[in-house]
Amino acid sequence: MRSLCNQPRTLSFSTISGHSPPGPPSVPSPPPSSAAASCFEEAQALILKWDSATSSYAAVTSLFHHDKTEAHHYIRRVNQLHQLMHSLDSHTLVQAQNLMQMAMKRLQKEFYQILSMYRAHLDPESVSVRSSRTSISTSDCDETDDGSPEHDIQEAGHSISEAESVSFVAMESLRSIAECMISCGYAKECLSVYVSIRKSIISEGVYRLNVDKLSSSKIHKMDWEALELKIKSWLEAVNISVRTLFNGERILSDHVFGASQSIRESCFAEISCDGATCLFRLPELVAKTKKPSPVKIFRMLDMYSALSALGPEIESIFSFDSTSAIRSQVLTSLVRLSESVRTMLLEFESTIKKHSSRSSVSDGGVHPLTTQAMSYLSLLADYDNTLPPHMFADWPLPPNSPSPSLLETSRDSSESDNSSWAPPSFSARIAWLILVLLCKLDSKAAHYKDASLGYLFLANNVHHVMDRVCNSNLQVVLGCEWIQKHEAKIKWFLKNYEKAAWGDVISSLPENPKAAVSPVEAKQIFEKFNFYFEKAYRKQNSFVVADQTLKDEITGSIARKLVPVYREFYDTHKILVGSWREMREYVRFTPEDVASYASNLFFARTTSSS
Repeated sequence: MRSLCNQPRTLSFSTISGHSPPGPPSVPSPPPSSAAASCFEEAQALILKWDSATSSYAAVTSLFHHDKTEAHHYIRRVNQLHQLMHSLDSHTLVQAQNLMQMAMKRLQKEFYQILSMYRAHLDPESVSVRSSRTSISTSDCDETDDGSPEHDIQEAGHSISEAESVSFVAMESLRSIAECMISCGYAKECLSVYVSIRKSIISEGVYRLNVDKLSSSKIHKMDWEALELKIKSWLEAVNISVRTLFNGERILSDHVFGASQSIRESCFAEISCDGATCLFRLPELVAKTKKPSPVKIFRMLDMYSALSALGPEIESIFSFDSTSAIRSQVLTSLVRLSESVRTMLLEFESTIKKHSSRSSVSDGGVHPLTTQAMSYLSLLADYDNTLPPHMFADWPLPPNSPSPSLLETSRDSSESDNSSWAPPSFSARIAWLILVLLCKLDSKAAHYKDASLGYLFLANNVHHVMDRVCNSNLQVVLGCEWIQKHEAKIKWFLKNYEKAAWGDVISSLPENPKAAVSPVEAKQIFEKFNFYFEKAYRKQNSFVVADQTLKDEITGSIARKLVPVYREFYDTHKILVGSWREMREYVRFTPEDVASYASNLFFARTTSSS
């Protein structure tokens, strides 16, 4: 039984105290004043009752768990004893100091036990869900002589759950102990216990969220797949860490040490700084990896968006001067990520510009560069609402930007005269990158020997650009005016394609198909039409129109320009050709044949519109 009674002396908190345990207690003589004597005796009786060295019951029983009302009285008596010590004579003061050491040792033990026993109810998630720093640190939580944690809960009624009530009582108990120990000059002993336990909880929480302390050299050695997994884990962890882990810890620190601004500040800083630095430094280390490729930009943007969105909460949670290093680390990470994003966008732009202009598609279809670039940009546009405007504010577009010979830029007319046009916005950067792509497509089109194929290539590719714009957030980013201008460009390409590809066919027919002609002239017109139509059809049917909607637009336009005129000429003059044999020789196509051939252009090479 004696060993059981002595067990509390082996607890870790007892080794932290800077005060020596008292020797065998002697019964002190009461001070002369009757009021003071009564106060002294009451404090002495309660302190000795819960002294582990003199009571086997006290050694194995928690005061705050056993009887919170008595615990409340215990705190009051200790505070009264501390106030009384200022008026005691030297002999009685020594006795009071011995009692005070007993009380502080007891309270330190209770403090340790509450932090340990109620760890599950004091975890940051429980605390952050139940409270806010604003509500919990206000004066309405302060205890009065007639108040107690149980009384506060009764006042709250049934508005909180049982788990929340346990958390509330534990926090109130910790606060009353901390205030008592600090006011009695034992802040160091109180803080050492609190920090040792709570810091381990933060470290454990960060570890469970799969946030490792990685060095720059280790990150440089990781392949992208492994690093991407780390980034994904970080993205999941950062919201939980800020809004639950660190927020809950700040709430708890503010409440427990609400009586002292300096103590709660230093306490929270010591508990949280290591874990927070580990968490918020990872984006900086990732952003500094060598040779960032454009495909990695989306993970950088994910981290930037997550960290930027949490900025106000981070500023609030780590608002102390002692946690300014955390705020600086967050800012540094955002700057590094921003620089990395810029580098990757420049690399993307450079990749487009360096793409060989002679590398084209033989059938005039959509170039792989177009599909890849627009897939990239449509994904990039999804970040429009998450990236702050200042990310591009000091990154102007290049002055004297080149314009393609067959394309207009996306600038407004009011801006077209300004060679240094460079609106500092995400939209302008996206529009610029699409312009770079269109310029490259224009240079590729110029290498086609057949003009009609060059125009068809541009129509196909710009149509694909517009399709991706109109079916993604690019539509919002670029706006209606940009879309209207580029839709007009597609129509211009198609007009020039028809002229280059089918102009000879159309001009082979007379302007007035019903005008009188001789049989010889009729045969010549039919013969000329046959030649140009067959030539155009063979060539154009080897080309590609990748989109069904665009294909219908092209074939419909050709049919409208060709079939009615040919039908009128055919119906009016076929009789002039002569015999059946001559009809077969000179009139190879009926109007229905022409309509059928026109509608079936590009048939085998057309895909459905997305």
